[in-house]
Amino acid sequence: MALDYGTKRTGLATTDPLQLIATPLDTVPTHQLLEYLDRYLETEAVECLVVGEPTHRDGTPTKLEPHIRGFLRQFQKKHPNIEIVRLDENYTSVEAEALILEAVPRQKDRQDKGLVDQMSAYVLLRAYMGFY
Repeated sequence: MALDYGTKRTGLATTDPLQLIATPLDTVPTHQLLEYLDRYLETEAVECLVVGEPTHRDGTPTKLEPHIRGFLRQFQKKHPNIEIVRLDENYTSVEAEALILEAVPRQKDRQDKGLVDQMSAYVLLRAYMGFY
């Protein structure tokens, strides 16, 4: 599973049990993310949580990073057996928007910010799975 963590919304993507296909899953208000994941993990097996690591162009962490670390500490306390992997998320939104332009025909549908968050998580997951 992959997360594109944001202060307001978090995009999620997942893969099938054989880890062959990455799929955008959902967009969740970030303040409800831990509760959402708790419910999700009651019915779905997740081995690894891939989380974007936001950095500036010079490689220094953005102001979002402390929020992500705080969330990950809470998550790890509740789910200590799930591995957490951090990946550079630079340009995932740009790539997600390009994918949306290709796949979503209606301009109104393309303006859904939640869709960009889901697709950004999808891009992260595909990168982790070795598809890029």
